[in-house]
Amino acid sequence: MQKVSLLITTYNSKDNLLVTLAGIEEQDYGSIEAVIADGGSKDGTVEVIREFADRHPAAEIDRTAADGQTRTSADSGITVRWISEPDRGLYDAMNKAWAMCTGDIVAVCNDRLCTPDTVSKLVKAIEEGPEGCIGAHSDLVYVDGNRVVRTWHMGEGKLSEGWMPGHPALFLKREIYERYGAYDISYRCAADYEFMVRFLKDGRNRLAYVPEILIAMFYGGTSNAGLRNYLVSFKEGYLALKRNGVPHPLWITVKRTFRVLGQF
Repeated sequence: MQKVSLLITTYNSKDNLLVTLAGIEEQDYGSIEAVIADGGSKDGTVEVIREFADRHPAAEIDRTAADGQTRTSADSGITVRWISEPDRGLYDAMNKAWAMCTGDIVAVCNDRLCTPDTVSKLVKAIEEGPEGCIGAHSDLVYVDGNRVVRTWHMGEGKLSEGWMPGHPALFLKREIYERYGAYDISYRCAADYEFMVRFLKDGRNRLAYVPEILIAMFYGGTSNAGLRNYLVSFKEGYLALKRNGVPHPLWITVKRTFRVLGQF
């Protein structure tokens, strides 16, 4: 069984973290590594992380930072790695989590896993995927409490058509991070998009697609919190395409924007 590393970033977000961790504990997949990079929270988030680690008693403990531990439990199939220290924002925290992880398959998981078989379905899709398959993605919804604000149904497509997978529902083989690098923290809102452009631009790497809503994303993230962030995201998306040598970056960015607007 391939180990799946779920990268979790937090900063004073105790309530959302509780939902995320509960979803991880409900999974029917038998080898999950929860890797948590906390930015030095003061709202009780660190206590939530400690309690989560304590629910999965350690076979061995290794210090990973001044205020972090690694815990492994053979009974639950869950490994917990975490740190709590200041960072330079979301993408820096994601890079820290990536640096700690040891999984064969890697996904950023800051939201709610909708079903107990979410991880199993995405891993199976990768294992049974087409030639050149390097990962899998699914549909997702953006939620504000119990209200669905937006449904992400991109399906399958091409980058040149304004298509892109939903990053919160993207599971990738470890080799993709090793080959293409992690997140460029010079981007404020679109480092995840720029990361995906890097490995999707030439069309050689293919993703399997699961046509189900498997992830519920907490609304108000870096790229969807207000008009100003939308404008920053538009500009950074254009720069991501241009810097990676993708032809017609402005036209692709416009098409991607209309695809996104159609989801509300």
